[in-house]
Amino acid sequence: MSEEPRKILVVEDDPGVQMQIRWSFETYEVLQAEDRREALAELRRHEPPVITLDLGLPPDPGGASEGLALLQEILALSPHAKVIVITGNDDSQSAVKAVGLGAYDFYQKPLDPDLLQVIVDRAFKLYDLEAENRRLARAQHASPLGGIIAASPKMEEVCHQVEKVAPSEATTCLLGESGTGKELVAQALHDLSPRREGRFVAINCAAIPENLLESELFGYEKGAFTGANQRTPGKVEHAHGGTLFLDEIGDLPFSLQGKLLRFLQQRVVERIGGREEIPVDVRVVSATNQDLEKRVADGAFREDLYYRLSEVAIRIPPLREREGDASLIARALLDRFATEQRRRVRGFNASALAAIEGYQWPGNVRELENRIKRAVIMAEGPQVTAQDLELPAAGSPPLPFNLRGVREKAERQALTRALHHAGSNLSRASELLGVTRPTLYALLDKYEMRPARKGSQQGQEVSYETH
Repeated sequence: MSEEPRKILVVEDDPGVQMQIRWSFETYEVLQAEDRREALAELRRHEPPVITLDLGLPPDPGGASEGLALLQEILALSPHAKVIVITGNDDSQSAVKAVGLGAYDFYQKPLDPDLLQVIVDRAFKLYDLEAENRRLARAQHASPLGGIIAASPKMEEVCHQVEKVAPSEATTCLLGESGTGKELVAQALHDLSPRREGRFVAINCAAIPENLLESELFGYEKGAFTGANQRTPGKVEHAHGGTLFLDEIGDLPFSLQGKLLRFLQQRVVERIGGREEIPVDVRVVSATNQDLEKRVADGAFREDLYYRLSEVAIRIPPLREREGDASLIARALLDRFATEQRRRVRGFNASALAAIEGYQWPGNVRELENRIKRAVIMAEGPQVTAQDLELPAAGSPPLPFNLRGVREKAERQALTRALHHAGSNLSRASELLGVTRPTLYALLDKYEMRPARKGSQQGQEVSYETH
């Protein structure tokens, strides 16, 4: 069977020119529109990769205002489409303006079918190449550890620790500021463990009132208290054979800490109102944004429980310490929210990227997620701006005094920014940096930004390597 013909939309109000263009594109499925309304309808219905657009459309056939307005609407709805504007032979100014607004190319009348065919074929090839690059970038940035997107050395170290700890039964405590992604790391510990087929049960110790938390954790027997109409197992039992995640463990009431300690020591639970000891096979992972050692010193947290919970402790660094990760995560979030919200937003402009890289992110990844989602919804153009993100002007972080440290920090930042701006395309990144590909490879190897190591069976390590 032959492949289905590619679609091209021809926006032209002159019937003679319409026919001439149709004859030129016999190998394509030609869609036609005579004005803005018809063009937008065809665009929404068929989403053609390439569009030819006559700027002189009614009600302004002698000018370019209607065509330029339609161009902006097309790029807002279909930012990856390649628009070839067609102008009169004496209107180069409008053609230049159209390219400045985002048109792929322009062509001046009178039509030369062979030349126009070359331009259109080239547009289709570029569209396909960019689509493949986006697919590879999504696959490349797919998380190796259950949703974790990272390229910074500090988060690479966290990933290494998770891979080492996950196969064990060690009780693990995740430490980090609010919004750093501790639950994602906990989920990764579960997904990479032998318990992956079991349940991952999470409970937030700070979100449940103290008088209800014990029954949520350990369950209760029928008649144990008013309203206990039936026997109800708790979260601990529910996680049998899997992983129990105790989030915000630092807020666990002191009155419950002894009962949790007994469970961790003996691996049995007693439901409220019951006397039976129920054995439970579960791996425990906890997390907190508090300083547990300080709470132990203050008498607010049991020291013996602290040591039981933190057989292995993993610190999740705040986003401000994860060099290059903010823009990497932002791109992944933008793609996700653009799809969810059905918005044709295709990326960040230079001011937005500079603002993302320069901001300190006190709310960490959670704040970044909220700002990107709002920006995707509110953005008026095909790209998100710093104003859409509502971020302050980018500041300059202090540099070390040591000359070698300054050079290494600058080189690492330049590599990270070039790779992000180039969508991890190494040829494009080398052009942006003004170096040869072998030099770029050498720099990536120097800073271990092109690791050859593969991840675990759940996925592969995040890398800037192209395939």
